Amino acid sequence: MSDAKTPFELMMAQAQEMVKSMNPALETFTPKGFDSLWPTMPKEWMEMAFGNTFNTGGLDAKTRLYLTLAGLTMQGAQAEAQIRMTVRHLLELGATKQEIGECIAQMSMFAGLPAMTKAGEIANDVIKDHEAGNKEEDEE
Repeated sequence: MSDAKTPFELMMAQAQEMVKSMNPALETFTPKGFDSLWPTMPKEWMEMAFGNTFNTGGLDAKTRLYLTLAGLTMQGAQAEAQIRMTVRHLLELGATKQEIGECIAQMSMFAGLPAMTKAGEIANDVIKDHEAGNKEEDEE
């Protein structure tokens, strides 16, 4: 078969067909469209779900996001939208490109090089967009 697809691609195609049958308006929906619709989680939601609301004196937000990024990388970096959102949140909290890269690279021993590479590519895209946005703001 010349157009053989991976099991993940086949599963995604099947899911898209199912969504289209339930709501034809979602025919053009893509995960990247979700990114532009909801690039980060509102701060209030983050604090309620992951912050000190329920865990006073616990981990700070930046550490929790590094753990989230590590976990998403461990899943084989299949959750692209979630990785993008997590990296955006980390950048908003002042994380550096090196720190984000180190967090992902640390997972190579546990998740494997393909997962680390995919997560790194996704993070690099987000970082480039973030840097371009900052550059535009500086020029204004």
